[in-house]
Amino acid sequence: MLYQPTQADVRRFFCSVYTKAGNNSALEAIETIASLWIDEHPEYHADLQDVDAALQSLNHIVTTDDGKTNPFLHLSMHLTITEQCSIDQPRGIRQAVELLTARLDSLHDAHHVVMECLGQMIWDAQQNKRAPDGQAYVEAVQRRATKD
Repeated sequence: MLYQPTQADVRRFFCSVYTKAGNNSALEAIETIASLWIDEHPEYHADLQDVDAALQSLNHIVTTDDGKTNPFLHLSMHLTITEQCSIDQPRGIRQAVELLTARLDSLHDAHHVVMECLGQMIWDAQQNKRAPDGQAYVEAVQRRATKD
């Protein structure tokens, strides 16, 4: 059965990881990966310090219109892409991300480009009321990896 966390679950998870890492507590494998991405985003640390504030802000939608991004969504996308690459699902995503990483000379920057492709795939699926097209997603990342 697939685990489908709520927005509150996701916020609790990232806040907990931030706290555990800050206390040098033992982390589970997925927490270690999350912690590495949290370290890459010091601009989100204040949002991760207070789980109660994070939960209270669930009703406040943070969009790019105000110059901010939702730190929980952003970190979740990093985790998603990391997991996709680890199991190469959809097939070809690992190689596409590796090529993009080499072109940009940065895994972090590559992830941010891949997030755009992932977001577009999800948006297209929602607009067309169909399942996400993993092949189109991989092809979009491949195009970005070979773009001059």
